[in-house]
Amino acid sequence: MLEYAKTILLKVSFDKILFEKELRKALRMLVPMELSELKSWCYQQFSKVYSRILNRVFVQTA
Repeated sequence: MLEYAKTILLKVSFDKILFEKELRKALRMLVPMELSELKSWCYQQFSKVYSRILNRVFVQTA
């Protein structure tokens, strides 16, 4: 499921609202070990564009 979530996030990264929606959906379907990996990957891939969204979403899930 982690690879699927990464694929979806890459495909919707053109739209911030859709990106946040899909990120929240991904967090609901992954196990805790995958969540930490997704978090690291998201910050590597999207921190320049979506740092506010990443901070908001990952702080709420902590």
